Amino acid sequence: MNLILMGAPGAGKGTQSDKITAKYQIPAVATGDILRRAIKDGTELGQKAQSYINEGKLVPDEVVIGIIKEHLASDACKNGFVLDGFPRSLPQAEALDAMGVQIDAVVSIEVPDDVIVSRMSGRRVCGCGASYHILHNPPKTADVCDKCGAALYIRADDNADTVLSRLQTYHNTTEPIAAFYESRGKLIRIDGQGAVEDITAKIFSALDALQA
Repeated sequence: MNLILMGAPGAGKGTQSDKITAKYQIPAVATGDILRRAIKDGTELGQKAQSYINEGKLVPDEVVIGIIKEHLASDACKNGFVLDGFPRSLPQAEALDAMGVQIDAVVSIEVPDDVIVSRMSGRRVCGCGASYHILHNPPKTADVCDKCGAALYIRADDNADTVLSRLQTYHNTTEPIAAFYESRGKLIRIDGQGAVEDITAKIFSALDALQA
């Protein structure tokens, strides 16, 4: 089963990606990791990517997609994959399609912006790696880590204004991908509100029906 997982920042995409890969025994494919591996291995496309990086330029979509296509054709992905964080734009989705990469379904985890802002701006983290939420998972003592006693802080990208800016970028650049795959009958919209296990159950139900 070849999947794409979509969702705005804070929609819970990472959590659900882990659950999908565990249940269906297919790897999550992160673009950055694949690109770095191709460069390290010195593949032809990896060398092309490195040349752009050396010149301080962005690696073109066709090179990135070529590297991804090579990886998806490897034994690691012979039973399927979950593309997490790619494609990020309509041209990338169109290019992926043009290069013959077969996608069985696109799972879009959908959460209203105001809920995402509440989720992310309420998050508190600690240098030891612990994470809390002032509403859903508060520490025993406000702004103090339960595990090590250090002061908790708000990550820069969890600031409400930053979250809103990231959401706007998502809506403008990444959201049009949903319409692209919906027109091909491959989009599965999932309500990303509620308990994590309930959202997981909805995703599994949709994917199981796809395999039936």
